[in-house]
Formats: sequence, C-alpha cells, structure tokens
Amino acid sequence: MFQGRRRPFAAASLLVTTLSVVAACTNAPPPPLVPPQESPTTTTSAPPTQPMPTEVVVGVDKLEGGFNPHTLADLSPTSSTLASLMLPSVFRPGPDGSPQLDTTLMESAEVVPDAPKFTVRYRIRREASWSDGAPIAAEDFVYLWEQLRSQPGVADPAGYRLIDDVASRSGGKTVEVTFSQPFPGWRSLFNNLLPAHLLRDAPRGWANALDDGYPASGGPFAIRQVDLARGEITLERNERYWGPPAVSDRIVLRALDPTRQVEALRSGDSHLAVFSPDSDTLKALHDLGDQVQLINVPRPATMQVLLRPDSRALSDARVRGAVTAALDRGALVDAGTGGGPGEQLPAHAQVLAPSEPGYKPTEPPGQLAEHPDPAKVEQLLTEAGYQRSGGTWLRDGRPLNLVIAAPFEHQSYVRIAETAAKQLRDQGIQATVVTPTGHQLFGEMLPVAPKATGGASSVDMAIAPRPAGDDPAAMLASQYGCAGTAKDSEQPFPPNDSGFCDPLLQPTIDAALTGRLPFPDASTKIESTLWNQAIAVPLYQQSQVMAVRRGVGGIQVGNGLAGPFSTAAQWVGTPADNDGY
Repeated sequence: MFQGRRRPFAAASLLVTTLSVVAACTNAPPPPLVPPQESPTTTTSAPPTQPMPTEVVVGVDKLEGGFNPHTLADLSPTSSTLASLMLPSVFRPGPDGSPQLDTTLMESAEVVPDAPKFTVRYRIRREASWSDGAPIAAEDFVYLWEQLRSQPGVADPAGYRLIDDVASRSGGKTVEVTFSQPFPGWRSLFNNLLPAHLLRDAPRGWANALDDGYPASGGPFAIRQVDLARGEITLERNERYWGPPAVSDRIVLRALDPTRQVEALRSGDSHLAVFSPDSDTLKALHDLGDQVQLINVPRPATMQVLLRPDSRALSDARVRGAVTAALDRGALVDAGTGGGPGEQLPAHAQVLAPSEPGYKPTEPPGQLAEHPDPAKVEQLLTEAGYQRSGGTWLRDGRPLNLVIAAPFEHQSYVRIAETAAKQLRDQGIQATVVTPTGHQLFGEMLPVAPKATGGASSVDMAIAPRPAGDDPAAMLASQYGCAGTAKDSEQPFPPNDSGFCDPLLQPTIDAALTGRLPFPDASTKIESTLWNQAIAVPLYQQSQVMAVRRGVGGIQVGNGLAGPFSTAAQWVGTPADNDGY
C-alpha cells in the first residue's frame, strides 16, 4: 500500500512587524536646576502604558500545511482563509454573487474595443504593493498565467489556456491580456494573485513554495507566525496595505477539537468559530442557546468520487456502472460529513455546486441508487465478461481489483475512500485504498493515465474536490475537457483529474467556453453523457458552520462563496490578554 508521508512543518515566522517605541523629541531648552529644599516633596508619575492590541480569536477545525489556493492539493479552509486575508484579486463576489471589480486594487478592467483579438486591459492602482514594498504589477499576472495553464493539479485552468499573451505597459501598472478566442468568463481570472518576484525562482517551485505560508501580503493582514505543530496561526495588520486599514490589530486562528471548540465559545476564549462539526457537536452548539449565532457557510468545493475511464480496470462503462451500483451513496456522505452541515447540501449535478446560482439536479431518475443494487452489479459485470467465483469477480482468471486514492492530509476524504472500498468488497469487487500526499495525488499520479503505467502508482478511483464558484463554462472545460496543447510551445497541457476526454463532446465544451453556446444548453448535453458514462459520483458540497458569540461586531457571512474571512478587515476585536510580541 502506497502511503504518503507527512511533510514536516516547523513553526514559521514569515512576516514579522517589529514594533518600536520612539521617544518624543523637543527643541525646548532644559529646565533650570532647582536647589534642594529642606523638606523636598518628590512626585513620581507612572510611565505611559501601551494599549494592548485588539484581536479576534477564531476557532477552526485543523490548520493544514499547503497554502496555494490554486491547487487541488491545497484546496482547504486554511488556504481559502489566508487567501481572503492576504492575496489581492481583480474581481471579488458582489452582493448577488457575480464578479465585481475590486477597486481597492484596480482602477479598471475592460475589454479593448476593436482589438484584432479579444483583449482585456487591466489598470492596477499605482499605490498597490506587496508588504515588502514591491509593486503589484504585470509580472504577477504573467506568473499566474504561466503556472495555471501548465501545472498539473490546478483548480480551474481552462480560461488561462485561452490566453495567448500577457503584456506589461506603463511600468507594469497596465496589463494587456490577449486571448486566442473570445472568453465571456474573463472576470473569473487573476484572482488570488501571488508575489511573482519572490516565487518565480523559489527553490521548491510551484508545488511546495507555499507550504508554510506566503512570503508577502497584498491584503489587509500579514502572517506574523505559523505554528502548525501547536495549531495556531497569528496574523497582524499589514501596515503597508494601501487600502482601508484593518479594524483589529490581529487575528488568531486556533485549531481546536470539537469539545474544546464549544467550550471556547462558551467561555469567550474564542470570539467565533468556523469549522465542520459532526452531529454531536452541532447539538452541543445548539445547547449554547442565545450565547452564539449559528450560520451555515457553504465552501467552494463539491466532494465527488472519480471513476477514471483511462484506467485499465475501468475503461469499460459497464464496469464503471457496476461500481456505482455497488456504492451506498448515503453512507459515503455520512462518512465525509459526520452528519454535519455538508449533509444538507447533497450534490446531484456534475458541474455546479448546490449553493451556486443556476444549480438544478441533472441526475437522471434512477441513474444512481442511494443504496447498493447487487442485481445491477451482477448484470453489468456479467455483460462486461466477468464471472463471480468464490465471492470475487474474475475475468480471464484475474480479479477486478481497484485502487482508490485519497490525500492523507484530509481525513474526511480518507474516510470516504475506506467506506467505498468496504462497500465494493461487500459486492465481490476487490479494492485497495492508498493515501499519497495531495501534491503526489493531484500533481503526479492523476495526471498520468493508469493505462500508460500499469504500476503501483496507478489510480482507478479518487476522492477529490470539484472546485466551485468560478465561471461555469470554464469549470466544465477544466473538469471534463480534453487538455489540448500550448500554441507557443506545442507542449500538451496536463490532463484533467477525471481522466475523461471525449473528442465528440469537445466542440460543445469549446463552444460553451467561448460563448458561442449558452452554458445551460451545453450543460444539458454534457451532463447527460457524464451520468451515462459513470465518470463521477457527486456526493455533497463542503460546508462549515460559523458560530459567532453575541456582541462581536463586524462579522458577516461574505458574498457568494467568498466566505466570512473576506470581511475580516471589518471585524471588531477585544484587547488581547498579552501583547504577543
């Protein structure tokens, strides 16, 4: 069994702001000497005291290493939280969830009229800069484009692969992006910009350079300390931030187990908690009564089971159909959510998440039973040439043996994988669970077709997140489109994680991506094929509970799928117990 190893995480202090007290100066002459008196009266005034910093303490599930918000391996509440607080974005969700220009960063972003090719011109505010003083500029756009179009295991590459060129103008503060074809979803690009001047030549490269945090901030907060072993991340106000300063001096993210989460809220040690409670913890939260306000917060990811058609074992659609018929979907959902808030967002579509605008179930009636269907398993495997012998399905004397992969950093993924493996074994299908690191799974194993290797690293099934919240046509193309090649190098782009590519469907996917076909029309055609071919089994949309103590100010849910941390600059904290320095 292939077992990933945990990357060591030392406590890291990435961006440290040193506070200094500067004595006031005056040009007045020194006071005259006073001769001593027989009965002197001495008065001593206490030195002025430095006010304690204000802070907001947030309880979270777990602080996971890996903070790159653009990779599937690092797609977690931790990376989403830090990206909201530190990384600049051209567009952010507006009140209705649609993209709205972030005028703190941008002066404008608009399509250039009458350009020979579809071109978008971005004008960055002159004062926008990273916390180390470097300007936020065109090189950051170039870096993100180069990485997201070419690296394996990224969340939403399709739109970036339409870009022909990213050009710098006006000293890097104007960026002109030229596309090979029109792209109506261009507002979904260039969010969560990264500091190219610090990452381009980072020795650990794209996959690991952000394992311990961000080397610079372009948001209202900066990382002061990362201590994953202790389960705490401290962020402080970014004094170089050119926008409105954060109301509170610092935010402390503190990982607590469910029992301690509830106790910290009860005692006031936590101002709020944003986490994924199980059913027992939810009951304990409700028992706090009016001490806390509870709000469900959907996350931008849908949990799914991928059945990879480029796998030797699963290349036959009948075998994939038999596998889905062997699964107890309700039990898989329970394994992943533990009866928590995600259970309230069951997923029955292949592209949009349940909380997204325009979502509606696309699953054909009776396509996937909620519970195992042994008769259907037997029918489909028999049609595919298998025979059951001694409780095991065999073809040509070889058992049907599937490898199910789940990233070991995410215990909910692993629980789903182990539950699925047991369900398959109960129906005579052998199954083995492997738990590589997220970077190994999404960056190395899934981009290589099992047919091409046939070795121990082959993956037939995977428990993986499906990103949500971006342009739906781009998400469709990223998840299920054929990879294509880079025009400037003729190098093939990495394949999608589902292992699915249908040349007959690709023109429809391309038409939706470039706006020649409305997404709902394309989705109807594509999703029916995905269901019939049994490419993926959607389970549920990830969701958390935000528990806020009464009296804490400025806390909001956030627009769209941005989440509550997108409003953290307005949170009103209380004086800390110590200055933390």
